Amino acid sequence: MTLLIIIAVVAVIAIIWISIYNSLIKYRMQTKESWSQIDVQLKRRNDLIPNLVNTVKGYADFEKTTLQAVTDARTSVNSAQGPAATMAASDQLSGALTHLFAVAEAYPDLKASANFTKLQEELTNTENKIAYSRQLFNTTTASYNTKLQSFPSNIIAGIHHFEPSEFIAVPETEKDVPTVKF
Repeated sequence: MTLLIIIAVVAVIAIIWISIYNSLIKYRMQTKESWSQIDVQLKRRNDLIPNLVNTVKGYADFEKTTLQAVTDARTSVNSAQGPAATMAASDQLSGALTHLFAVAEAYPDLKASANFTKLQEELTNTENKIAYSRQLFNTTTASYNTKLQSFPSNIIAGIHHFEPSEFIAVPETEKDVPTVKF
């Protein structure tokens, strides 16, 4: 009888252990999947940029530094290693694109170009998808990190060397309050 109780207790502990371990794996995979969604959108944006730059070159003969900044920032995103470096490079690229669009406003022919308008809309759509993907990543990261720190999963996570995921922070430039003047 005592042996059956011991076997039952060990079986219950094993089932709980396996359940917690599998849930940790699930949360970790959701975090990786949400990062993958960001990566897909960054790739899409990087694929659109050469078309945008070529369209702008065809209409406007302005600061080469603006086009070079966009090209350099795109290259930085492609060569970045890890989520933090990739997002920092992506933020630089977003800033360069914002500057490009602001400078392009000075060229009425460019603004009227169907190609430019279409590319600008696609990039805006992609930027929105990147923002949503960032939000999803941070949500899944919060769930995963909470699971890592909660009892009893924190014990199993520690034994199996699960590492917490880092959140994607908002760039400092986006925290600035815009000035509105009339």
